[in-house]
Amino acid sequence: MINLTLTKMKIQKIIFAIAIACFTLTACKNQEKKAEKTEVLAENKQRVSLAISGMTCEIGCAKTIQSKLSKKEGVIDAKVIFTDSIANIEFDASKTSKEDLIAFVGGIAGGELYKANEVSNKEKHACNDSCKKECEMKEGKKECKEDCKMACCTSKKA
Repeated sequence: MINLTLTKMKIQKIIFAIAIACFTLTACKNQEKKAEKTEVLAENKQRVSLAISGMTCEIGCAKTIQSKLSKKEGVIDAKVIFTDSIANIEFDASKTSKEDLIAFVGGIAGGELYKANEVSNKEKHACNDSCKKECEMKEGKKECKEDCKMACCTSKKA
C-alpha cells in the first residue's frame, strides 16, 4: 500500500514537471513572436493616420476596429481614438500598405459601417460630436466646423 502511494506521488510529480515545462516553452514561444513583430526594419516601418467615419461608440466600434487592426498581418501597432475619429497605425510596408489598411477598415462589419481616409498631420484634429451630427450618427449635436477635414464632413461639403 505504501509503495502504491509512493508510485502515485512520483507520477504526480512527473506530470507536474511536464506541465510546467510546457507552460514555460509556450510562454517563450509567444514572447519570440511578439519580439519578431516589433523588430521590423526601420526602412519598412511606416505610420499612417486614418479618419474613420461611421463609429458610434467607443467600445463596440473603436475598440473593435483597433483589435482587428492589431491582429492584421503587417500591423505593428494600432490605436483608434474614438473622440477624434482617428486611427493611428504603425505598419511594416513590406507586408501591407496604406491602401490595404484603408480597405481593411472599410471591410470591417461587412463593409457597411465604416469608411476610412488617410489624414495628413496638419488635418488631424478633434471634430468629435460635430462630425457625428453631420453624419447623422447622433442627434442634438452641432454642425460640422467649416475647417473640418474629417471624412464624414468633407464628404458632406463636396
